[in-house]
Formats: sequence, C-alpha cells, structure tokens
Amino acid sequence: MPEKITISIKRSDPSNGEAPHFVDYEVPTQEGMVVLDAVHYIENNIDPTLSVRWNCKAARCGSCSAEVNGLPRLMCKTRVDKMGTKIRIEPMRAYPVVKDLVTNVSHNWKISKGIPPFTPKPNMPKPWRIAAIDVTRSKEFRTCIECFLCQDVCHVIREHESNYLGPKHMVKVAALDMHPLDAIDRSGFLHSDGGVGFCNITKCCQNVCPEGIRITD
Repeated sequence: MPEKITISIKRSDPSNGEAPHFVDYEVPTQEGMVVLDAVHYIENNIDPTLSVRWNCKAARCGSCSAEVNGLPRLMCKTRVDKMGTKIRIEPMRAYPVVKDLVTNVSHNWKISKGIPPFTPKPNMPKPWRIAAIDVTRSKEFRTCIECFLCQDVCHVIREHESNYLGPKHMVKVAALDMHPLDAIDRSGFLHSDGGVGFCNITKCCQNVCPEGIRITD
C-alpha cells in the first residue's frame, strides 16, 4: 500500500448555493485503513468544514453510506487498499444532498409508516408462541441495518418517477408477511401502493447489501 493516497470528495452546500464540485485531498495511509478513516483524517486535519454522517464505525448503524468509486458502499467497511491510489467519494445519488456527503433519507421513514404494520391474528391464546423454524424463516430480512444502499443503487428509484417502494421496504414487507402470527395479506398493497411490478430483478440491490440479504430471491 502506498504511503499516501488521494481522496476526491464531491462537495456541495445547497443551503448557500455552493454547486457540486470535487476537491482532492492527500491522505497518509496506515494498515487496515478504511475509507471512513480517510474522511475523518480530512475532517480533523485538513478541512473541518467537511460534512459526513457516521455513528458506530462497525457496519451496524448504516449511517456512513456513500458512493465510493461509483458504487454504493459503507465507508466504514471499505478498505482503502482495495480501492486504488485515488478514491472518489460522492453522496448517495438517490437522495437530496444536505451538505457534502450527508443526504436527506427521511423519505424512507414516510414510506415505512405507510406499510401496513404487524397485526396479530384475533383471539390467539397468550402468551404468544412462535416455533423456532418460523423465526428462522424471516431472520435474514430482520438483519437490515437501514443503510439504504439498496435504495440508492436501484435504477427504478434513480431514473423513474413512480410509487415504487424500493428494495429496503420490500424486505420489511416480506418480514411482516412471513411472521407466523400476522393476520394481514399485503399483496394488494404491494401492487396498488408499492409498485412491485416496477422491479425487474437485476439484483443490483442484493449485490450492495452489506448484510448479504437475498432481496430479490
């Protein structure tokens, strides 16, 4: 690994009219360094005005999502020694930019609230019991960390104005539908409000999921 690499960050600040532009920074490397480390170095040593969202740095919170060399990734999980000597970092393209690498993902909460919630079957004896095999069936869907990388990479969301929920929310619907104690059939909702027919199963969402959720399967 070279002693130094170039980090090229797409900067902008819509609040004051600053247009999107790339700024290059020279960053020293160290063993095991990830892209988020490089961004923190810039923020702490070169330009404290750089804005970036992050929290755990352990690939559990999903906060540090960005596009690294053109692919949606978690910056805390992307090693610099795998990305070349010049690394380009951009905010997620599917969302409005707040500033620099920070995007407004609040639209996802609005979508999530519109999904029919868990509704238990009537007159079930208490305490409720679930067989272990039923828990296992939907366990994969419940590992979602809400990084929204799958939403970002989805070309339907990027290129079309539609009522398509997107892969992240399809995962939530699937988890609810597979709950053995749930009473609701959400298939009608998926077609009328969810736009499920827009998905053409390219598996791009599945390929970027840091949890390896088999979204399209």
